[in-house]
Amino acid sequence: MSRGTPAPGSAADTSAAGPGAVSRVPLLALCVTEITSWGVLYYAFPVLAQDITRDTGWSTAAITAAFSASLIVAALAGVPVGRALDRHGPRVLMTGGSALAVLAVLAVAAAPALWTFAGAWLLAGVAMSAVLYQPAFAALTRYYAPRHLGALTTLTLVAGLASTVFAPLTDTLSAHLTWRGVYLVLAAVLAAVTVPLHLLALHRPWPSPPQASADKPSRPHEQTGSEVSATMRSRPFLLLAAALTLSAFAMYAVMINLIPLLTSRGASGSTAAWALGLGGIGQVTGRLGYGALVRRTSVRARTVWILALSAATTAALAAIPGPVTLLIAVAFLAGTTRGIATLLQATAVSDRWGTASYGALSGILAAPITTATAVAPFAGAAIAAGLGGYSRMFLVLTVIAVLAAVLAAGTAPARTTGRRPSAAPSAARMPAPRLAPRRNEE
Repeated sequence: MSRGTPAPGSAADTSAAGPGAVSRVPLLALCVTEITSWGVLYYAFPVLAQDITRDTGWSTAAITAAFSASLIVAALAGVPVGRALDRHGPRVLMTGGSALAVLAVLAVAAAPALWTFAGAWLLAGVAMSAVLYQPAFAALTRYYAPRHLGALTTLTLVAGLASTVFAPLTDTLSAHLTWRGVYLVLAAVLAAVTVPLHLLALHRPWPSPPQASADKPSRPHEQTGSEVSATMRSRPFLLLAAALTLSAFAMYAVMINLIPLLTSRGASGSTAAWALGLGGIGQVTGRLGYGALVRRTSVRARTVWILALSAATTAALAAIPGPVTLLIAVAFLAGTTRGIATLLQATAVSDRWGTASYGALSGILAAPITTATAVAPFAGAAIAAGLGGYSRMFLVLTVIAVLAAVLAAGTAPARTTGRRPSAAPSAARMPAPRLAPRRNEE
């Protein structure tokens, strides 16, 4: 056995064997906690927004701005959170994040003034950085590497049900309680579900990062910082961040503004709402097919094609006047690309630079993407108002989405260009991935 190779049956050995060998407890627990965290911290707000405005007199724009600010805080806090995950693992961080989330939701419920309401959402943003997708992706990528794609796909499929579970639950509660009472109940649910599951299910040893070579193990505490810095300054990483940020902005602006676009084309409000819901089903469909896409494409090719398909669906929504059934079909396809894009982002770092510093790199990558997602609703509406219509706004989004697809062509380090890294040899023969490309590969 070469120096640094995990002993058979050790924690490091079983963690490298993928979901077939390592316990599925972390995956199952994170599926439950992600549904709950997304449901309480994200999907409950749009259901309760009108009640909040009616009860307090605070404007819808003001309370929505407070909520959007929490997403921006989550994006910024995700960078140090990612570094901490790489070094220490998810248990303490996600458990602490869950406890902070409970306190933040209680503060939202008790806020006597708009400024304290906004402050509570900023606190919630810090908690989101430690409990939503990014830390969960980092945990599953390290626990189940190199066969982590199946775990990530399962998590996104299940967590996609958060709105299905918590939007009706929140609405039902609001029929019997004030919005403050609803948030108190949701805080109790968050405390009862996420805190103990993160504490108990993530207690297993944190696997060591992949080794640099068979006879020279990597030293993450000594080398990761410089390697992360080199990677994040590389042309492929910068282009990847730009491409995914522009694409996320366009995708979420499309989603938020789909209903007014469809109603302007003659659809009823209920029909437009159903079209948006079918887009959600499209997201699940896209995620189900992602594994097959990975097996048949290179990392760069699938990034380009998915972003290009998003641009095509946006252009179709801008240009097609009807009938409504055709527009709904395009909306479904747009939802499919949006669903695939979630997994595309989740695997963007590991597909290119391995898993050794996944948390740090994905946190850096997610910061501008999450920020773009947060500002997209307001920016999309502003563009539509400035240009005098949603069709013209969708044309602008098409240009942005096309630019994202063009930039994606340069997002693969030279060592993966023209290859299919996902069609890898078996785990026993798989060479350990390097974190950053050599200088002559940048």
